[in-house]
Amino acid sequence: MAGLAGGAIGASVTNNDKNGGGSSASRNSTTVAVGNTHQNLDRAPESVAGIAAKALPSTVTIKAEGSSESGTGTGFVFDTEGHILTNNHVVAPAANGGKLTVKFSDGSSYSASVVGQAKGYDVAVVRLDNPPTDKLVPLPLADSDKVAIGDATIAIGAPYGLEGTVTTGIVSAKDRPVASGDENNSQTSYMNALQTDASINPGNSGGPLLDASGSVIGINSAIQSNTSGSGRAGSIGLGFAIPINQAKWVAQTLIKDGTPVYAILGVLRDDKYTGDGAQIATSGQGGQQAVTPGGPADQAGLKPGDVITKLGGIAIDSGPTLVSEIWTHKPGEKVEVEYKRDGKTAKTTVTLGERKGDN
Repeated sequence: MAGLAGGAIGASVTNNDKNGGGSSASRNSTTVAVGNTHQNLDRAPESVAGIAAKALPSTVTIKAEGSSESGTGTGFVFDTEGHILTNNHVVAPAANGGKLTVKFSDGSSYSASVVGQAKGYDVAVVRLDNPPTDKLVPLPLADSDKVAIGDATIAIGAPYGLEGTVTTGIVSAKDRPVASGDENNSQTSYMNALQTDASINPGNSGGPLLDASGSVIGINSAIQSNTSGSGRAGSIGLGFAIPINQAKWVAQTLIKDGTPVYAILGVLRDDKYTGDGAQIATSGQGGQQAVTPGGPADQAGLKPGDVITKLGGIAIDSGPTLVSEIWTHKPGEKVEVEYKRDGKTAKTTVTLGERKGDN
């Protein structure tokens, strides 16, 4: 997917696979088939090899086929009921009557169906139509709030269709605001991402980002690439993962009723604003007022034209950053908002509202 400006990143961010981008190696290269015979080489369980050996059987390759497009991505076993956690943009081609196929590391394949999609979070859950009980070993989930910059990372996926690829790196940054979208910028997702230098390429999307103990800390979702136009994106050491704490909550919500839930502030953003912070629009548009009457922001005293500079103690430098930060919270949570009005700084407390479904 072609990217939007990514919050504090200030450059193009590309979702990892679309239009079959993850299905083959690049031109003038040779794709080598790798056998699925895994010999016991007596590696320590805490080594990268030991962690990979344990995680690979629970990591799957997802092929999504629709009437006009197809793509290949990655996912991983979420529970023993047959649910697979992945990115929304991985399954999107098959969302409307298409075909989903999930392939395990031993080569066995199963048909699957979409349980729920959260386009704004770029998270999706699929379920195997006939789940095999012997393969459903969920990957352990870490507490992504406790991840530290410099921690070791391990990414598993199918870059350019090369299934079971394992790469390593570190957590390069936390709370990196990233906004990414499709080629037409019609579907935008926002994340307060974990940044890693582990090599992530088209086809890695939806795969697990593991810590040094083999627990999932994030879902690999986007990369920053210096490729533009129709050229192929590739890793330059800037990969972004959705923190697993957020993804877990979203997945549980989707499994429960199939509909995503988002925290909202109840304002329209002025994305043409170029100063520091995120400005509330000065006037409404499309029949919607700049500040929703009776909504969270209105009840907290925010007004059209206010510039939000902090939310929950986190500095806000743009509209996408504001959305990314709001969506780290759940509806009903109280957050402190710092804002500027007429050159003066003020603070207020907002109880975040709720929006169900994707617009």
